[in-house]
Amino acid sequence: MGSTDRNGNLGGVFIDVELKKTFGLFDALNIGIGAIIGAGIFVVTGIAAGLAGPALLLSLLIGAGISAFTALSFAELASFIPKEGGGYEFAHELVSPFAGFIAGWLWLLSNVVVGAVVSLGFASYLALFIPLPVNVVAGLACLAITLINYLGGRELGSINNALVVLKLLILAFFVAFGIGAVKPENFSPFMPNGELGVMKGAAIIFFAYSGFARITLISEEVKNPRKIIPLAIILALGISTVIYMLVSFTAIGLVGYEELAVSGSPLADAARSESNTASFLISIGALAATLSVLLTTLLGVSRVSFAMARNRDLPQFFMKLHPKHSVPYNAILVFGLMMTIFAVFTDLTRAVAISNFASLLYYAIANYAALRLEKPVFPRVVPVLGLISCVLLLFFLARDAWIIGSIALLAGIMYYYSVKFR
Repeated sequence: MGSTDRNGNLGGVFIDVELKKTFGLFDALNIGIGAIIGAGIFVVTGIAAGLAGPALLLSLLIGAGISAFTALSFAELASFIPKEGGGYEFAHELVSPFAGFIAGWLWLLSNVVVGAVVSLGFASYLALFIPLPVNVVAGLACLAITLINYLGGRELGSINNALVVLKLLILAFFVAFGIGAVKPENFSPFMPNGELGVMKGAAIIFFAYSGFARITLISEEVKNPRKIIPLAIILALGISTVIYMLVSFTAIGLVGYEELAVSGSPLADAARSESNTASFLISIGALAATLSVLLTTLLGVSRVSFAMARNRDLPQFFMKLHPKHSVPYNAILVFGLMMTIFAVFTDLTRAVAISNFASLLYYAIANYAALRLEKPVFPRVVPVLGLISCVLLLFFLARDAWIIGSIALLAGIMYYYSVKFR
């Protein structure tokens, strides 16, 4: 790569390469739901219940409200700038090329690690049926997802649609099966850890909602994106919130928040209290959920790296499209391999810390970009509240998250300027 042009694009050239439009509203909506309802409802729900108690239901509403501000900002930005790359493109065009690069860097950092973590969740549930080494299975899952993404948009949309439908059917079964067995005494005391516990629970649950942003990453592959992208985001967030509330209410009512808090598979354990068959079906749902999130995670990472390469912020190697499948195959292969390596060797605690830090900063930048729109559809208070909420949630993270995240951010800044002044 060479020097930057007057607009700050590394290499001085913007290359106009477009992707095929293959996704409709149903596909975009399923990508959003598939990204949101994943590891969160099957794993993080238990952690949040331990923090908030039965008041997890309030944490869910708070988390949904905070997510809604950022979701509306993303919906508005996507309608004005329907380009592949999501927050990266928004910040690049509305703030500065440097801000765009940082947003893209944070997104790649967060989601490569998230892909590894989710694959480990998939492997853990699979281990309930087939006792194989979790890290090895997680690595193989990443390789399989890489192949699926390599096959292209239409195949990816069909596979993801099937996984989302399966997952929602099983969650509907869980609610229908368990809600009649809910024990009222499991909701008392309702707020055992006070308001602080509720807020900590909301901070955890926020990350269970954050998948809505992935819809904007495939904007160029969506038919009529100005209409479909905002609608898909709002619908995905609303549907996911209703599902989270129903499932969490049922799970707490079946076994109580204490048991959920210490379980690695809270929904399966809640269902097991009434039926082993129901627990088996919930475990199948967990496999579908984690697989669908892994599927859309690599989709998003490959599309952001494609957009960054098109703007000369990453090597042109990542921009090459497959002659048959019309997907950025080099990006898919490279980042799929990175996810695989992380899945085999990752330290989960540090991985989650890096992901959380990067995600919140990424969303903060996107909200700031929404403030730069000259003729916004929504009131200015929407991105302002989104920005403030993201920054405040950063202070709920442990010190390790700040240290590791800051080092990773500094590495990105050094890369940007080392290429800019080469």
